Amino acid sequence: MSTVSSVATDPLPWDGRRLASQLAATGPTRTWRSAYDEDLVVELPTTTPADLAGAVARARSAQVDWAARPLADRERVLLALHDAVLDHREDLADLLQYEGGKARLTAMEEILHLAMTARYYARVARQVLHDRRGRGMVPLLTRIDERHVPLGLVGIIAPWNYPLSPTVADGLAALVAGNAVILKPDLQTPYVALAAVDLLRQAGLPADLWPVVYGPGDRVGPELIEAVDYLCFTGSTATGRVVAQQCAGRLIGCSLELGGKNPLLVLDDADAEVAAAGAVRAAFGNAGQLCVSTERIFVADTLHDAFAGAFVAKTRTLRLGRSLDYEHEMGSLVSTEQLERVEAQVADARAKGAQVLTGGRRRPDLGPLFYEPTVLTGVTPEMDCYAGETFGPVVSLYRVADDAEAIARANDSDYGLNASVWTGDPVRGRRVARQVRCGTVNVNEAYGATFGSIDAPMGGMKSSGLGRRQGPEGLLRFVESQAIGTQSLLPLAPAFGLSPQTFVSGLTGALRVLKALGRA
Repeated sequence: MSTVSSVATDPLPWDGRRLASQLAATGPTRTWRSAYDEDLVVELPTTTPADLAGAVARARSAQVDWAARPLADRERVLLALHDAVLDHREDLADLLQYEGGKARLTAMEEILHLAMTARYYARVARQVLHDRRGRGMVPLLTRIDERHVPLGLVGIIAPWNYPLSPTVADGLAALVAGNAVILKPDLQTPYVALAAVDLLRQAGLPADLWPVVYGPGDRVGPELIEAVDYLCFTGSTATGRVVAQQCAGRLIGCSLELGGKNPLLVLDDADAEVAAAGAVRAAFGNAGQLCVSTERIFVADTLHDAFAGAFVAKTRTLRLGRSLDYEHEMGSLVSTEQLERVEAQVADARAKGAQVLTGGRRRPDLGPLFYEPTVLTGVTPEMDCYAGETFGPVVSLYRVADDAEAIARANDSDYGLNASVWTGDPVRGRRVARQVRCGTVNVNEAYGATFGSIDAPMGGMKSSGLGRRQGPEGLLRFVESQAIGTQSLLPLAPAFGLSPQTFVSGLTGALRVLKALGRA
């Protein structure tokens, strides 16, 4: 790795050169630039087809031994990682801020989520993956054993917005199930992924079991998909469709967390101040660059003015800036491209008649990638931000007559990833939540109740994705179920001189008896 800046890698809490040397990459270099410090510019090598082939071969070889180890050995690695992540949380937070421009608290949320995921799968793996005795066809004579077989090599194509968790968290479930993992981090966020894998190796993970490759997604991504047995992808819906088609062509499974236009519903019995504070977290966490961030807020007519006033006031008090501490509540966008996308959507909305209640402009005084948290009203269907995902600190406010209209408008979207419902009555909130077509719905919380509860499955409905991460489902996607049937004494066919007709009649009678006995 060579640097093209006098700042080089000195500010990074890990040895940047050592981390980069762990990449399975010997190809042409590509420029990496910090979102936090524009003067920090580094040239990183990219992965060639030969690099990828070598990494895959080594990982598959290591996986055979890894899968043969006792489950307790794999659990111990995850528990050791849990402690290592907590011990190195400050350094990991620095990396997340340098790479993505995050605020400190946002970075810490991601780090703690990774630790919780490691502990969760270490504790539940035995219960979820244990061999199971099933019901045989003929009681006492047919035995069914079900076991879970690791898929082999799991590929992860990671996003830039949350490069540590759930990206690395997906790999932990795959590891404890007995798989090898190959990770392609986003071009913007390679260092934190390498740091996490470094900690895993220190926790006892075999060196070849989790290679990291690096390069443009449109080149390395398809090559990676051709080499793995399952793929985890987090990114845009458009790219997710391409990924799904390639996986389908190979008949391998995939889980896809894709785009969202996430709604927040404020019911007429909510506390306006409490709901407004929650909406600020929902809309502007990680500068809106969170898959489950709120971009549409529907407020009951009788509460609209009070909520809008409180929400705008609280948005204006957000502290923007960059520092490696907790002074600022919102950081920057990740890249010039993302900033231009946000700016273009706000300009389009303004030109077509939307009003900006607060925000709506760049903040070059804070840094080159800062954009103010922005609240729009009067947004209509012909505006780009009405149905299209912004993925930035922009939210639209709408007045609705009642719960029915709020639910209908929340569901009027191609997406269905996350939703939030605010109410003074949790029972009513859960009743409304059941009618919202999103993979996760949080009552009186922005997204943390589901995202932070690792036992809760997470994923999208409609165009927001396929499959689930977290919970038992997040582990079972990485194994094949194998059934072993053992038949004793009598064959499942005519025998001892029985005619086929007599055999069928006997089976028919047995089926009727089993139904009468209540047996499945």
